[in-house]
Amino acid sequence: MKGLDIPATAKSPRVLLDTDKNIFEIQGNSRPENVRDFYFPIIYKIRKYFEKVIDKNKVDEFNEKSFKFNFKLDYFNSSSAKFISDILVLIRDFTEEGLNLKVNWYFADGDEDMMEVGEDFSEMISVPFNYIMIEK
Repeated sequence: MKGLDIPATAKSPRVLLDTDKNIFEIQGNSRPENVRDFYFPIIYKIRKYFEKVIDKNKVDEFNEKSFKFNFKLDYFNSSSAKFISDILVLIRDFTEEGLNLKVNWYFADGDEDMMEVGEDFSEMISVPFNYIMIEK
């Protein structure tokens, strides 16, 4: 399945889904004009990719390497938060299906708010995150 590579703009983050390298990454600021139009195709693509792994009984082969979700957001508005939580719910659901998925939540040194948002998301979906501080 072909992945995604959406470049960042002034209002939307870079989004990368690289199925060859087992990585999903979202980086930058998220405040797109139409949040639904921006995130819906991303969520759809993630869902379809993992459904295909499960449907083709490739879970063991898939799990030999963990799939990493890297959230490197500097800022996101409340509308984006809803769709970010939808992505995180997908992660939880597919983890419960037996897929080896890891969440890395990046935050800038001194940005306690972004770290706490990650902690809130982690608690909400009951999936542990790895917290990675980015030095300034």
